[in-house]
Amino acid sequence: MRYLVSGANGFIGRALCGLLMERGCRVRALVRRETPGPWHEQICCDLARDSIPSEICRDIDGVFHLAGIAHVRAHASDDDPLYQRVNVDGARLLLDAAESAGVRRFVFFSSVKAAADPGEHCVDEGWDAPPTDAYGRSKLSAERLVLRRAERGMHVSVLRPTLVYGQGVKGNLRRMIDAVAAGRFPPLPDTHNRRSMVSLSDLAEAAWLAMTLDAAKGRVYIVSDGVDYSTHAIHLAIRTALGRPAPSWSFPLWLLTAGARLGDLLEHSTRRPMSFSSAALARLCGSACYRSDRLRAELGWSPRATFNDVVGEMLEAATERTDERRWLAESRRQDTTD
Repeated sequence: MRYLVSGANGFIGRALCGLLMERGCRVRALVRRETPGPWHEQICCDLARDSIPSEICRDIDGVFHLAGIAHVRAHASDDDPLYQRVNVDGARLLLDAAESAGVRRFVFFSSVKAAADPGEHCVDEGWDAPPTDAYGRSKLSAERLVLRRAERGMHVSVLRPTLVYGQGVKGNLRRMIDAVAAGRFPPLPDTHNRRSMVSLSDLAEAAWLAMTLDAAKGRVYIVSDGVDYSTHAIHLAIRTALGRPAPSWSFPLWLLTAGARLGDLLEHSTRRPMSFSSAALARLCGSACYRSDRLRAELGWSPRATFNDVVGEMLEAATERTDERRWLAESRRQDTTD
């Protein structure tokens, strides 16, 4: 089978391409700039600026669409046009290219942010509270575009991953790992919050099933490993993997709340972002709990890893990358002084 993977050079894209290669598939990568990777061929295209090449879906059996803005951009306005251009228009153009080339299968990587945060509830795909930011709205709009193609006969499926962990992880989880490793992460109180995550390998397997099983046609699936993680538990898992004992104290929640409110006041008065605010505290101590019962029941998917299983490998990979960056920086300094 021959598959196109857009966003192939990303954290999730590379893992998915690797899985496809292992299963004997031929992989065409859609990337923004030429780069080596686990694929047979590549086409360079920036969805924010370029037109999609006419040959992009030629001789392709299915498309995995991951390319897009995969996070909430800091201080983006509610009508940020970049989300529309990349996440929505990019999906439409790739769908059109796939349909014109006779591609019959299309899997879209969306996000749980396509609906509003569920607060203290643990929700499934039935949770349809509208998203509250431009990123979430763009993902929901792209989902609707994709699902409408099912009415025209195309096998389409939508995945809504929760927070993804694995080697090469980026974003807030990577920053937390780096902060804990450097001794800069504060010992938080155990608020018993619940956050859902999924391993990189299990997400790639879910994408394979969504592409290949007829039962996935026209369906939306949340992807979560089924473990309710608290930030406190994640912190302890990282410390354990580093060989460090559990902290003997923690910041009281009232003190963190006071600091967050002070950050809010400073943001309002200075009109500049603060590193700690109520939004940052919510990300640390709030809940975001999701269930993947539909994915398990309809596609027979079953997660094989938890965060505790993978955290050691993540730390080892992060250390290797840090050492490599230091070596490169030292080499550049030497080149400058020689």
